[in-house]
Amino acid sequence: MTRIEGVTPAAEGLDGQSWNVVGHIYTPKLHTPQAFIWHAAIPDGTFVPPHIHPTQDEWIVVGQGQLEVEFGEEVYKAGPGDVVRMPMGVAHGIFNRSGAPADVVFGVAPSRKLYELFTKLDGLTDPEELVRISAEHEVDFLPPPEA
Repeated sequence: MTRIEGVTPAAEGLDGQSWNVVGHIYTPKLHTPQAFIWHAAIPDGTFVPPHIHPTQDEWIVVGQGQLEVEFGEEVYKAGPGDVVRMPMGVAHGIFNRSGAPADVVFGVAPSRKLYELFTKLDGLTDPEELVRISAEHEVDFLPPPEA
């Protein structure tokens, strides 16, 4: 297969990379100062906890499956082909409650520190450590709701 600069084949990640971040498999596809794009396999019953990117816009494109994207009290059910924008500074959480896996492409712009964050979160299981490291990389998780 001919390699062309800037093309990352579907079954590959940049430099052979992929990460396990909170049970999701993230595979980087593009990383420049302007944008970071990755593929995510999101199993049923998993989620990205509500968080804020204070220095980046984020979006998702759903390839297959269904996700619920929560913006505070508002919930959008995103299905195949949907593009959901999560603007800089807006709290959002992403949940797979569909009964089936979801396949999603994520992107952020500008890249900032997210690529480096994922390399540090790969395989991490301690939630407190995840929150601490994320804050150092410009991702702020919201505190869990009080019981």
